[in-house]
Amino acid sequence: MSSDTATHAQPGRAAGQHPPAWQRRLRRFGYAGHPRPGVRERLVPPYQEPGTRLWETLGATPAVAARIARWSGWGGPLLVALVAGLTRFWRLGSPDKVIFDETYYAKDAWSVWRFGYEGTWPKTANDRILDTPQHIPLSDAASYVVHPPVGKWVIGLGEQFFGLHPFGWRFMVAVLGTLSVLMLCRIGRRLFRSTFLGCLAGALMAVDGLHFVMSRTALLDLVLMFFVLAAFGCLLIDRDKARARLAAALPAAPPALPASDDGPARPDAEVAGSLKLGARPWRIAAGVLLGLAVGTKWNGLYVLALFGLMTVLWDVGARRTAGALRPYRTVLRRDLPWAFLSTVPVAIVTYIASWSGWFGASGTFSRTRGWQHSGYFRHWAESDRPDGGGYGTGGAFDWLLNPLRSLWHYETEVYKFHVGLDSPHVYQSNPWSWLVQSRPVSYFYESPRAGQEGCPKDAAEKCAREVLALGTPLLWWAACFAVLYLLFRWALRRDWRAGAILAGIAAGYLPWFLYQDRTIFSFYAVVFVPFLCLAVAMMIGALLGPPGASDTRRVVGAVGAGALVLLIIWNFIYFFPLYTGQTMPMDAWRARMWLDTWI
Repeated sequence: MSSDTATHAQPGRAAGQHPPAWQRRLRRFGYAGHPRPGVRERLVPPYQEPGTRLWETLGATPAVAARIARWSGWGGPLLVALVAGLTRFWRLGSPDKVIFDETYYAKDAWSVWRFGYEGTWPKTANDRILDTPQHIPLSDAASYVVHPPVGKWVIGLGEQFFGLHPFGWRFMVAVLGTLSVLMLCRIGRRLFRSTFLGCLAGALMAVDGLHFVMSRTALLDLVLMFFVLAAFGCLLIDRDKARARLAAALPAAPPALPASDDGPARPDAEVAGSLKLGARPWRIAAGVLLGLAVGTKWNGLYVLALFGLMTVLWDVGARRTAGALRPYRTVLRRDLPWAFLSTVPVAIVTYIASWSGWFGASGTFSRTRGWQHSGYFRHWAESDRPDGGGYGTGGAFDWLLNPLRSLWHYETEVYKFHVGLDSPHVYQSNPWSWLVQSRPVSYFYESPRAGQEGCPKDAAEKCAREVLALGTPLLWWAACFAVLYLLFRWALRRDWRAGAILAGIAAGYLPWFLYQDRTIFSFYAVVFVPFLCLAVAMMIGALLGPPGASDTRRVVGAVGAGALVLLIIWNFIYFFPLYTGQTMPMDAWRARMWLDTWI
């Protein structure tokens, strides 16, 4: 995942580094490699200077155009996020129903804010919650649930503001969906060193149907995606800051040697092999966010593992570029211990802390009824004592160990449930089919009669009203080609950006291939949607052509890239009624069922 493996024979190269043999042979025939920037510029590539031509063409004065360009690094992402937010909050409370798995998470979210754990609801709870006047039939008897509490705390926050109804339980998910678009714009800008490509990645996610629907539904997967993306952004910032420290510590190069725009510098084996990079708060922040991801759904564990490997390989690349003779050994000695402590233990502590409501609901004990007013399995470790006393012989630390033992038992039972879940579902799908979106999940469907709920009075048949968790087809199909392009860039060009994006896709996607016999759904793919959008943005950047391309190449690339983006936007608009549950004539609904497997 590092682009720093290739070396070239240039002044300022660290001792022991030589150009590849094929280059040395070709130089006999007059070959000269492409000029490479100085070491500081390779460690911390500069951002592209924003242009003013567009704004001047639109009538702005040079001073105003320069000011707009200067603020485009934040102005562009904020504008994209504003558009994403307006679409996501539009009629957020519609359908005014409990759709799909909202029946679990909306009610559990309300419960954890009341008791600190998930209580019990009767079978008629959904109808009674939506009744006028509303009745909330929540019991404090503990309920067995199979997902950690973080996502439910997040969903419940919106319910505290707006009440237990559709707008309330969808509010915070819509907020995170909007903020994730803003984050992706900024992450893409830092990754590509281009405000345009960053905003393009965010705009693509803003018009992705799966991300859109998940941003308007009270499920856990969008919350998980938010924490994963935020952790990736923190690690990206940490990468830049660590490399900047290395660049600043490098010694000056002699005047005859080339230098980067940041000043003259040369690779130095001693500095690169011994420099301590100091405190890395952004890596700690990533550990907290990954702990929250695991505390939302357990598949965040795979993201923690792969992101940990990715950030260590980034350190290897940085040490090598700075001149380290044995970069892996240097990272093993200087960086790996702190990288582990900054992520894994921090994530574990964060995960355990996320159960604070469950720990705090200690309840009361009765000889006839057992433990009351406490979470499920909260006192499992104490169940061997009929009086509800401590575990075993009653050690001095039972107040601490008993809850942890109980939580461990709870987690083992939940793990058995997850790996054994194979009940057939009409909308389940195999992960092989996710990238082409062959089996989306219908969250809600009704067939209003003529003259009801927006169905025309003269309709010859019933209308259709559906919320379909379908990724914008043209975006996902383009992403299939983008992934192949990134594999080429990473495997044959050692482009670290391609490796980073592929790591995000792999962390959210590949683990599901271990559970192909389990009941799983295509909407789980929302976790790696941001990375698919980054992949498409990077592919479009390649279509536009390199900086030194001819005008003809630029025009052809711009036409092709622009056509692709416009088609994706049109595709999102075309399917918009399916994403928002709007009533449409049956013929219009059938026209949008491009594949038989979508029905």
